Amino acid sequence: MRISYLVCYDIADEKRLRKVFKAMRNYGNHLQFSVFECQLTPMDLARCRNELSEIIHHEEDQVLFVNLGPVEGRGDRVIAALGKPYTAVDAPCIVV
Repeated sequence: MRISYLVCYDIADEKRLRKVFKAMRNYGNHLQFSVFECQLTPMDLARCRNELSEIIHHEEDQVLFVNLGPVEGRGDRVIAALGKPYTAVDAPCIVV
């Protein structure tokens, strides 16, 4: 079963950023800057996480995997981080 994921990354080094971008092109559709939408089997997800884990610097970089649920429908969203831990931001949005 394929699951839809939103994969977002923040990479501190330009060389690693290019490597992550090139790797992600093999797994999904580039949406904007550092955001991809991917439809992955559990094996694809494991391969993607492993490949990215070998590229990123775990103390400086962050890759987020947002589970959007089964490709056929929507499920619960779960956010898991690789590298720096994910922290939800509960700050108000101010538009100037």
